Amino acid sequence: MTAAAPLTLFSVVIPARDEAESLPSTIEDIFRTFTAAGVPHEIIAVDDGSHDRTWDVLQELSRRFPTLAPTRNAGPHGFGRAVTWGLEHSRGDAVVIMMADASDSPADAVKYWRLLNQGSDCAFGSRFMPGSEVVDYPRVKLLVNRLANFLVRVGFNIPLNDTTNAFKAYRRTVIDGCRPFLAPHFNLTVELPLKAIVRGYSFAVTPISWRNRKFGVAKLKIKEMGSRYFFICAYVWLEKYFSRGDYRRK
Repeated sequence: MTAAAPLTLFSVVIPARDEAESLPSTIEDIFRTFTAAGVPHEIIAVDDGSHDRTWDVLQELSRRFPTLAPTRNAGPHGFGRAVTWGLEHSRGDAVVIMMADASDSPADAVKYWRLLNQGSDCAFGSRFMPGSEVVDYPRVKLLVNRLANFLVRVGFNIPLNDTTNAFKAYRRTVIDGCRPFLAPHFNLTVELPLKAIVRGYSFAVTPISWRNRKFGVAKLKIKEMGSRYFFICAYVWLEKYFSRGDYRRK
């Protein structure tokens, strides 16, 4: 693998909307796991227009965990907009996107950090490969997930079988090289990795675990997101096959 600049700070971007119950354990697990592993980090938790005590909880947690830097998305709301806000307010030369509901494992994020430090531009996890673990995934959502990922894999001719999962890590150079971001909602989860792949950034794939949330309700609404996912995939597909490499990394 080609030599790459050593990384100095891992930014964890967490979009949060009405996640007051989930955030305490999520933030504590990330902080303790990263600290024990010696990963220099900051946690950018983005309150995306919550109606519960999310902001108050983040303020309380910031007094306990010095690497936590809460911020509020002041503009229009939406998962993609909250992630973009967090990226713009982060300082790390590498970034990982994690969910507020504790479905993503901090130990897996540490694996991402190590893969990036070994030279990869991106670190992608798969919940559906040998060594992975999925706990309590809703059956209908699972079927839709596998179909969508199969279509993406075939349409883009890529080996990745879990493109739709938001839990991925990138060097800052990748984030900057994939701008501007168009997806305002959960379709950002496919825009980021697909742009990175199409634009020629390297990536490593590792098995990860996923556990269903303990508190609150899922924010992703499949019926609302179908056309949005299709739009973003079509947009990046056109770039892959018709842009003649104009946007590829130089």
